[in-house]
Amino acid sequence: MSRLPASAHTGHPWRIHEFTSDFAVEDVWSFRTPGAGPGDFPAMLAAMRAAGGLAHQPKAARFLFALRWRIGALLGWDDPSAGVGRRVASLRDRLPTDLRNAPRGPDSDVMPLKAVYETDTEAARELANKTVHPVMHLGWTRGADGDHELRMAVLVKPNGWFGRLYMAVIAPFRYLVVYPALTRQWERAWLAR
Repeated sequence: MSRLPASAHTGHPWRIHEFTSDFAVEDVWSFRTPGAGPGDFPAMLAAMRAAGGLAHQPKAARFLFALRWRIGALLGWDDPSAGVGRRVASLRDRLPTDLRNAPRGPDSDVMPLKAVYETDTEAARELANKTVHPVMHLGWTRGADGDHELRMAVLVKPNGWFGRLYMAVIAPFRYLVVYPALTRQWERAWLAR
């Protein structure tokens, strides 16, 4: 896994740019996928889904998510009235016709991010609460080594000053625990597919 500059996302002609101009690029990462070719994005997504979600993360990552959901429940951050389709409109409402009519990928109760769209080279998922409206964008592109690689960009629209403070407070946990755990899980999933 390598952290990339925001330009690695913004400089690529992803479809997500067409309807997220009001979101900020928070993080961009690349994931190793040795031997991957241009048509392997669906195989990567299938491998990621087969590897399981949060329940298969290391204890530290599971603890941080459990703590976040507990705090969110106590403070009402995750009330359904603050979610997608309530406090904020879903990005699905902004999609061009071709993406709106395309398959969007499966949703599950174990994955808090809900599918927005999925193509043969991109997928986007979103959630919203009282703090932020984040979007996880996954893209498939040629890496520096010539193989194709998975890139993940996290786009965020904070909910006011509190949302910006929240993102600043959780940044060290994302960089030190969450992203490394996610990387190990996704890279293992690719190798085990």
